[in-house]
Amino acid sequence: MHKTAASPLALIYVGLIVYASLYPFADWRDQGIAPWTFLFAKPAHYWTGFDVAINVVGYVPLGGLLALSALRTRRIRHAVLIPALVGLLLSLAMESLQSYLPARVSSREDLLLNASGAYTGAICALMLERMGAIQRWSRIRARWFVPDARGGIVLLAMWPLALLFPAAVPFGLGQVLERLRETATDALLGTPFLEWLPMRNLEMRALAPGSEMVCVLLGLLIPCLLGFCVIRVPLRRLAFVPMVMAAGVAATALSAALSWGPAHAWAWLGLPSQLGIASALGLALCLAFVPWRASAALLLLMLGVYLSLLNQAPESPYFAQTLQAWEQGRFIRFNGLAQWIGWIWPYAALVYVMSLIWQPDA
Repeated sequence: MHKTAASPLALIYVGLIVYASLYPFADWRDQGIAPWTFLFAKPAHYWTGFDVAINVVGYVPLGGLLALSALRTRRIRHAVLIPALVGLLLSLAMESLQSYLPARVSSREDLLLNASGAYTGAICALMLERMGAIQRWSRIRARWFVPDARGGIVLLAMWPLALLFPAAVPFGLGQVLERLRETATDALLGTPFLEWLPMRNLEMRALAPGSEMVCVLLGLLIPCLLGFCVIRVPLRRLAFVPMVMAAGVAATALSAALSWGPAHAWAWLGLPSQLGIASALGLALCLAFVPWRASAALLLLMLGVYLSLLNQAPESPYFAQTLQAWEQGRFIRFNGLAQWIGWIWPYAALVYVMSLIWQPDA
């Protein structure tokens, strides 16, 4: 049985679907009707092409990842049936729970579209397997990566998705201190423990251009170093660096286009960002030849500096307005797919690299 990155990616994607389907997790109430009543309701009157597309496309990756996991683990008989069934049952559970949320509307049509999306994803994965694409990927993975690289591959695959949610600083992931402090303050309000809260009265200052450049540099260098920990040959690391840079720049430009409009897709690319990108490219190419343990040590050090700098900076009013547009507008569909990944990704990379160093036979 082969180990495959598709299995943990599928589990992560299930969690993201649950979050996106039940967001904002507030004002739960019982309407006095069975949660499956929507199955027998009249067809919805208000539909848009966006609703149809997002319900289908949202479940395609789930079906594809489950099918890839089945194919890689040699459970080929169930490569289409099981993903389609899992998509149907997951969608049924989400639509049933949405009947208790005032901000969401359960829909039989959503259920059918979601199930068809999972089935389509599974069919696409099976077609790729019949065309030999999965075997080619297996050979490429064996040439490029160390045998136990599944966790690193998953993190690298999630990094561009994490960049889709607007960041206060380009490539700035893991900026959670201000929100955690506000949440803790609200929870402890009216209790004597409020005075125990560290940094409660700390005044945050905007990052200087030099600090912003360093954050951009580290934000691009960290995924490169993560790749260096699991890629075998230094020459392949050299080819990996421009791929990371291109993926990061493209994801950030797409995020800006979704947030402020296509005309502002490159508004974030000021002088600090340009210098940070150029510096990251040069340093990454130089570090491609260091041993993997040195890459891991540098990654841990840079993560500490990176998170410390980012979490000392406040969110600007314009950035807060952007988040409000994402969280209350049509981007609510993507809220759970990117926001939590952006918050968690650096800390997951930290845990993963520490686990690599901890293994005596790594």
